[in-house]
Amino acid sequence: MPRTKSAAKQARASVRKQSHNKSIKSRLHTLENKLLSLVDAKKPVEAAEAYRALSSALDKAAKVQVIHRNTASRKKSRLAARLKTAAAA
Repeated sequence: MPRTKSAAKQARASVRKQSHNKSIKSRLHTLENKLLSLVDAKKPVEAAEAYRALSSALDKAAKVQVIHRNTASRKKSRLAARLKTAAAA
């Protein structure tokens, strides 16, 4: 239980931020799973579109510090490599 008004306000803000961040991370996981399923199904055109959507979402999440920018960069790099190998095969 918060002892001061400012601590109570901070607790409320923390709950709001947690909810917002959770929804963004959930969307990222959904987009990533969609991309991976398209790569596994060997659909390079649809996978490329899904990669662009995921890349944009990762950059936006990193911009507002939901995820770290290096995490976004690492995920984009690894997924691009998987997309490239799938397109070549």
